[in-house]
Amino acid sequence: MSTDEQARLMRANQANWDARTPVHLASRFYGLDGDPDPDRWFAAFEWDDLGELAGRDVLHLQCHLGTETLAFARRGARAVGLDFSEASVTAANGIAAKAGLDVDYVQANVYDAVEGLGQRQFDVVYTGKGALCYLPDLPRWADVIAQLLRPGGLLYIVEFHPLLNSLGPKPHPGEGPELLLRHDYLGGGGPVHRDATFTYTDGPAVADATDSYEWMHGIDEVINALTRTGLNIRRLRESDELPWPRWPRMERTPTGWWRLPEPRIPLLYGLLASR
Repeated sequence: MSTDEQARLMRANQANWDARTPVHLASRFYGLDGDPDPDRWFAAFEWDDLGELAGRDVLHLQCHLGTETLAFARRGARAVGLDFSEASVTAANGIAAKAGLDVDYVQANVYDAVEGLGQRQFDVVYTGKGALCYLPDLPRWADVIAQLLRPGGLLYIVEFHPLLNSLGPKPHPGEGPELLLRHDYLGGGGPVHRDATFTYTDGPAVADATDSYEWMHGIDEVINALTRTGLNIRRLRESDELPWPRWPRMERTPTGWWRLPEPRIPLLYGLLASR
């Protein structure tokens, strides 16, 4: 796929996320009617891997409403969030102000992040939980990450496992609760067009710009893109828990997250790399 075609599909995604933003602001999913509680989006192992953040420059890529970005600011980091949706960045600024937290939000496409952030470099770049699937070119993304990190800086990806993305219920109702392997696990198959009239949150339909495009990326594709650009892989974790119940059969765990009753399979992965 040409760079021009990738850019066209990403513009469609940008319009879709602009249109999603008011729906997400009004939904119960993010808990914005009270304390947004940013810590609920993080597994305990994430803080173990990231270590002390106070006084460090932390960049959250594809931050949407910035609900996770707030957690970095609460831990004393100089937090920056970046997203390509103007509506999302505007909303994120309002949410941070209401929470009394100092977060700098920037509107830019990930591929333009170096220029959008004025060549600034960071101690930590964080991304994930539904972000990488909107990027068509991971080698290009990895090159951007390498430029955003200071020497010794950390990249932390906490992303939905490709196995989760490949699972789905039976195609016909009334056939039982079993999940099937219904979608590609490996990437490289080109963009997947989705009707995003309704999003992953509760709430009404998206008013317009309902076309959305995603790209599947296997873990090998992520690792190879990062190592090709010179980053060192330091840790890989796989987790059977999610921060919300993706399917009706999922059960609450002592952590407050959710897992399938059986079998134990990875639904989330954490990948720590350094420059």
